[in-house]
Amino acid sequence: MDSRYEVVIGLEVHVQLTTKSKIFCGCSTAFGQAPNSQTCPVCLGLPGALPVLNRQVVEDAIKTGLATNCRIAPRSIFARKNYFYPDLPKGYQISQFELPICEHGWLEIETEEHGQKKVGITRIHMEEDAGKLLHADGNSSSVDLNRACTPLLEVVSEPDMRSADEAIAYLKQLHPIVVYLGVCDGNLEEGSFRCDANVSVRPWGQQEFGTRAEVKNLNSFRFIKQAIEYEVERQIEVIDDGGRVVQETRLFDADSGVTRSMRGKEEAHDYRYFPDPDLVPLVVSDAWVERVRGTLPELPAAKRQRYQGELGLAAYDAGVISAERPVAEYFEALVALHNHPKTCANWVMGELLRALNENGIGIADCPVTPKLLAGVLQRIEDNTISGKIAKTVFEEIWQTGKTADQVIEEKGLKQMTDTGAIEVIVAEVIAANPGQVAEYQAGKEKLMGFFVGQVMKASKGKANPGLVNQLLKKKLSE
Repeated sequence: MDSRYEVVIGLEVHVQLTTKSKIFCGCSTAFGQAPNSQTCPVCLGLPGALPVLNRQVVEDAIKTGLATNCRIAPRSIFARKNYFYPDLPKGYQISQFELPICEHGWLEIETEEHGQKKVGITRIHMEEDAGKLLHADGNSSSVDLNRACTPLLEVVSEPDMRSADEAIAYLKQLHPIVVYLGVCDGNLEEGSFRCDANVSVRPWGQQEFGTRAEVKNLNSFRFIKQAIEYEVERQIEVIDDGGRVVQETRLFDADSGVTRSMRGKEEAHDYRYFPDPDLVPLVVSDAWVERVRGTLPELPAAKRQRYQGELGLAAYDAGVISAERPVAEYFEALVALHNHPKTCANWVMGELLRALNENGIGIADCPVTPKLLAGVLQRIEDNTISGKIAKTVFEEIWQTGKTADQVIEEKGLKQMTDTGAIEVIVAEVIAANPGQVAEYQAGKEKLMGFFVGQVMKASKGKANPGLVNQLLKKKLSE
């Protein structure tokens, strides 16, 4: 990054809500249906059709506002945002302008370079989505209006971020919050969580903001980072060449890694906002807000703190496990059955997540339930099996759904704990490797790993590793 300039970034995040019906009509919001099969006179914008506000959308907005430290407005108003585009059937979008439902919030982020800081949230408002243009070939386009009137929350940050890394840190705080709340599925590929980035640069020490460009519809953290970094470099190059940054909307080309001009950036007055005459002002009582507050789950930040403070997890482990609500719920169910949080965390982050990734499934479809995994961990603790054998048991449970005890019994995997039997194997290994014994006794203590490996191999992995180490040290010191 050029040390002569300071980067200024503000983000507008569009959060598509998980309501079963649209924001102003009863049409389904299911994804991937036949084009224009989920429409009605309201979302088609036919004359005389009147919108009716979906109460669940309001509750989702209140939840999101509370979770991001916003003030919930007792009175908010819907407005018409007027512009023409083929996928906007009414010729305007119903949104909120002067009086949004949530204002003046913040999220705390942390980066390696700058540590912790607060990023302000200017507003969160409700609005409807537009339809979708389909370009089948190079000669014609068609419009699918299934998405028209789908409920969105737009989360608008303050221009408080100073690097692409801070922008990603902010998004990675917001994303799990809306997923934890259940208001959004967080699917970036389907556009459920997408971002517009307002990017500008200014000389260090200058108070006035530089001219910003808005990069639209970014739907992956990797692309957002690439787009911001490219845009910063582009603007600095323009200034250094004696040019002037133009306020405009740009699109990011993921294939080439560059942003391209789309159109001049509109200001609020270009949209000719005015209150929607078909929708009365929304009044949200204190009692309604408090009722919604009582339904909020424990959020990721609070979970991380609790996992570190109460369960003794490292910050990294707490972060990984709390990042996704289903993973956190699995972990907590496992700890309730096997009260050794660090061991549980290691297995969830290790074998469990590895197996899920390899099989391309989510934790909801995991064949190894918390109860089954707890059975494995219990047999490690009581020395029935070693940690290494436990991985074999886990794989067998994954394939068959059997319990740890069934697998151990059927496969003959019980750990060898007979001191006499292990002593025999130890003696055989020492007798078979006189050269290594001499080196070990001469001070090459790293060879202990070799001897342990040989004993474990001879016992087919069944010898208790602790006993093996103990007996080897005793025998080799004689």
